Amino acid sequence: MTRNNDPLLLTPGPLTTSVETKQAMLHDWGSRDTAFLNVDAAIRDRLTAIAGASRSHVCVPVQGSGTFAVEATIGTLIPPGGKALVLVNGAYGQRMVRMLEIMAIDHQILKTSEDVPPDPGAVDAVLAEDTTIGHVLAVHCETTSGIANPIEEIAYAVDRRGRALIIDAMSAFGALPLDARKVPFEALVASANKCLEGVPGLAFAIIRKRALASAQGNARSLSLDLHDQWVNFRKTGQWRFTPPTHVIMALNAALDQFDAEGGVAGRNARYSSNCKALIDGMCRLGFETLLPDDLQAPIIVTFKMPTDPRFDFQTFYDALHARGYVIYPGKLTVADSFRMGCIGHLTEDDMQNAVQTVETVLAQLGVTSPAPR
Repeated sequence: MTRNNDPLLLTPGPLTTSVETKQAMLHDWGSRDTAFLNVDAAIRDRLTAIAGASRSHVCVPVQGSGTFAVEATIGTLIPPGGKALVLVNGAYGQRMVRMLEIMAIDHQILKTSEDVPPDPGAVDAVLAEDTTIGHVLAVHCETTSGIANPIEEIAYAVDRRGRALIIDAMSAFGALPLDARKVPFEALVASANKCLEGVPGLAFAIIRKRALASAQGNARSLSLDLHDQWVNFRKTGQWRFTPPTHVIMALNAALDQFDAEGGVAGRNARYSSNCKALIDGMCRLGFETLLPDDLQAPIIVTFKMPTDPRFDFQTFYDALHARGYVIYPGKLTVADSFRMGCIGHLTEDDMQNAVQTVETVLAQLGVTSPAPR
């Protein structure tokens, strides 16, 4: 199945986007023009409002993918001589470790298997033992597996010890509830092309005002200095360097649709329906999920690879792509797997049609059972 001659992207982002979002990119905007700057400022306010952080935090956008904003946030907020604790149960936690290594920031790792969430009690124990740790870095939804990490419990544990939490909320923001008025965090990082259903090229950090105000001089990079960008917004309302104007206008249109759908609650409901339809249908065919239901986020689902010798993933992938569906290969070390996303401008019907297409492809491959054993 295709939509407007484009395949449906069953991925964690970039995603299938709406016609309205695409159409918003058909016009050119001057990056210093008042009309553009007014939209840009309004978007920053809308993003902080989604996080329940309008009074306590500010939004600082970054050109590029979500990884750019994660690196910018870490480099801006952790001061020289600071130390971080990184919670790792997948590739994105490990990516933050690599950032710390490159920036020569002292750190400790608390690691669990990719199908096991971090233990807030273990976080508390590490912080109690090592008082030099100032920041904790955690991923809300780790799309390596699709697991929903217990970010609220982690946040409470970090806050009780008087430390600061930086959340990679890339694949969660806009679909999984996280309210700064209830859950303490210093910074939350996300991007336009995930659950907000914008397009790639813009990411952002929602940062506690007092933390950002005290971060002058911390940054290890000119272009990734969020304090400097924040100061420039306050002075001029403008980006320091060329902003992705078309991407920003697409996000503005996507946010209008987000609001019309009912915000976080509405998007969560649709994604949860998509996820259930996908899992129910794939399990009916004989596939097995990596995660139990209580750990599964309605973002992306990891399925264990079939062991039938007639199943070849690349052939399976290519056959689905030819029929209008793009899926993701696995990224696990704990199991051979592949992934199918539930997010983007997709419906329950789209997921059911995808499952029917999987069934057709399996029959053509001669796979009698897609079970992993």
